[in-house]
Amino acid sequence: MKKIINCFILIFLFMNSLNAQNLKTVIYQDGQQKLNGMITDHVAKNLSGVLILPAWKGIDNEAKQAATDLAKEGYVAFIADIYGEGNIPTDNASAAKIAGKYKSDFGAYQKRIDLALKEMIKAGVNPNKIAIIGYCFGGTGALEAARAQLPVQGVVSIHGGLAKDISRKNIPLKAKILIEHPANDESVKQEDIVNLTKEMDEGKTDWQFITYANSKHTFTNPESADYNKTMADRSWQHTLLFLKEVLK
Repeated sequence: MKKIINCFILIFLFMNSLNAQNLKTVIYQDGQQKLNGMITDHVAKNLSGVLILPAWKGIDNEAKQAATDLAKEGYVAFIADIYGEGNIPTDNASAAKIAGKYKSDFGAYQKRIDLALKEMIKAGVNPNKIAIIGYCFGGTGALEAARAQLPVQGVVSIHGGLAKDISRKNIPLKAKILIEHPANDESVKQEDIVNLTKEMDEGKTDWQFITYANSKHTFTNPESADYNKTMADRSWQHTLLFLKEVLK
């Protein structure tokens, strides 16, 4: 039995090592702020690209796994560093504080997303075939990318924050939008959904909203107590179907 357990441990470590080798660090700048993104290692000219916006604690295992899985589907995946070196939160309180800063200063958030897009294009991604997916805080960022009219074909917000300051005007949104929303997400109010629907409709947007039953906020993250494997698997398939359409 001990030998079998040790064998599984070695396999697990080996697979983690492979995943780590599939991602390379990309250093870029926002003024004096150093940013450390990650990109899949199969970069080639003219491939479609997917920018991943991580959750509120910065680049995490869920974002890395998504990048690895997207590479298997033939996409170049780039994980954005929104906060920058020296600013990565270590607990929920600090994550809430810095994420709240970028939610309020949405222009700064949009700028960091745009910088990551530019790094993807510099790496050789087809600039006309890029999409964005974001988890949690990153899901909020995916919507902000659409609002900023960044040059992407589509965005996916996965259990993202859906609220927008009512003082901000609704504008035309060119990117196609997929929102993947857990039905039991206590962080999203019904009025947020109503207002977002109005924003999408007034923006003449090609959009869809999928609700996942029996699912709480971080339902796609295997490391979360909210993880719902059945719904997470469906969410991923919906994401792949959307990417296949918008990046064809």
